[in-house]
Amino acid sequence: MNPKRQDNQLLRLKLPANAVQRLRRAGIYCSPGVTIEFQQGTNRHVLRGRESGGATKEFGHYVSFCGLGGERLSWFVRPDSLVANGDHAVVIAPSMVSVEVLRVEHTYELLIVRHELHAEREGVRPRVWSKLVFRGWQGQLPLDLVEKDRSVAGQIAPEFFTRAGDVRQLPAQFVDAVQSVVLAANCAECRHPHLLVAPKPAAVEEIPVRSESTEGAPSMPHGKDNAEPTGQTDGVAAAV
Repeated sequence: MNPKRQDNQLLRLKLPANAVQRLRRAGIYCSPGVTIEFQQGTNRHVLRGRESGGATKEFGHYVSFCGLGGERLSWFVRPDSLVANGDHAVVIAPSMVSVEVLRVEHTYELLIVRHELHAEREGVRPRVWSKLVFRGWQGQLPLDLVEKDRSVAGQIAPEFFTRAGDVRQLPAQFVDAVQSVVLAANCAECRHPHLLVAPKPAAVEEIPVRSESTEGAPSMPHGKDNAEPTGQTDGVAAAV
């Protein structure tokens, strides 16, 4: 196989068919794929991903997305659903990093992949270029994050090792994203996003309001020397 072609494939955890069927029977639907979409308003191509998945007590499967530096991205839309452990939010961006976690009891599989748009030449539809950032096999986290140890969920991640037993460090910029997705892979009957955040409201420009009583009236200088005589002595209010 051509190595260049292999590097550009959309990467996701490769699961055996019976594992996929078991997740489906449990009602867990995780969609790690990234697609290319065209925005007519901006005349550009973008990537589209779906934060999705959830968990049962025994296992979980979840994927979400962050920026190239690990920063949180805003979701474009958050669809309502009749079922749990499915789609939670849609993200649209020129580039993104997918963080996918599969949990079976206290054992974790982790895949972090960078996705960008690459065009061979100007005017040609770009393709998705995906690069492996981190792959963790059989990571261990001997805590019950679904129930008993729920208080530390979102603040901890599994430990991953080399074949020789050396600890493998997670990429520092993606630790927060990994911890959030690990939490999500322990979220039973999940119905909300864990990594994507709500978009910031558009700023509204404040328009100054002018009083009708003073609109169009010439400004008068302040001060005792410029005040009109009222026929009253200082400190005594004029009678009406």
